[in-house]
Amino acid sequence: MDVHRSLLFVVFMSASAGWCVPPCSALGGDEFGRLPEVEADLYAASYQPASLPAETSPDDASSAWQWHIRPQGFVYGTYWASASEPRMAVHLIDERHDGTLLDSYVGGRFGVLRFGPKDRPEGFQVDVLGGAKLRQNWGDLDVLATDYRYDILGTYGAGPHRFKFGFYHVSSHAGDEFLLEHPGFDRLNFFRDTLAAGYSYYPIPQARFYAEAGWALDHEISEPWEFQFGIDLGPRNRTGVGGAPFLAMNVHLREELDFGGNVAVQVGWGWRGDDAFDGFLRTGVHFYEGASPQFSFYAEHERQIGWGIWYDY
Repeated sequence: MDVHRSLLFVVFMSASAGWCVPPCSALGGDEFGRLPEVEADLYAASYQPASLPAETSPDDASSAWQWHIRPQGFVYGTYWASASEPRMAVHLIDERHDGTLLDSYVGGRFGVLRFGPKDRPEGFQVDVLGGAKLRQNWGDLDVLATDYRYDILGTYGAGPHRFKFGFYHVSSHAGDEFLLEHPGFDRLNFFRDTLAAGYSYYPIPQARFYAEAGWALDHEISEPWEFQFGIDLGPRNRTGVGGAPFLAMNVHLREELDFGGNVAVQVGWGWRGDDAFDGFLRTGVHFYEGASPQFSFYAEHERQIGWGIWYDY
């Protein structure tokens, strides 16, 4: 692991320089001048009462803290390099023991309710997420395993600080084709019903540092505690067709593995659309080492190198 830590440190220091604009000060006046209005507001937010005088302009009204059903955008985004959260993605990977594999994520997310401004992702918000993580072999696309997950999240954000607290359920299921080919396989009823709390900090708009802890109310095979932390570096405003570089790293530690786990690194190019509330489309190199992200094989050590396409919410 010392070699891997050194490699990650070098990659991080090399890539992060590309997003820091000299003198790389945290949220200085010049930095605000280069940000779109929505993004600048994100880091200079202040509370505004929900009741407005009759002469308030439409712009002021959109910045007021009010109740919104089905709000646009998300106060607390998903972790880019996390292997567990619902998203849309596909990885074509080479695993040193199992050869070429296709890992796919089919998931979605929507905001239910927000108390906060309409024109930027701040305040209190409730989100629902759900999806499936599918593994297939490359030769005949037989299904090896699928994990299913849903989340109900409460989130809060103000300025560079973001918080989340919520519940998620995840369960693993070995594929029918895999079980037919491996009749002696001991199918595991791996599941977790987990309370999770997370915090994210943005020292500059393009950089996010985060940490999260989870404790399972009910579980089988899995043990109660898990922890994850990481960084996301990349564009937070529209990029145009040219896109911009990104770097993401995630470490996930689990009690059932004696608090071992995995490290994931993704580096590549990404795009954000004209709508500031859109998700982030990206593609690039994917590296993963540690316990399998498919919980049907949770104790197996994997080393993955491949290419991925992701759409994060």
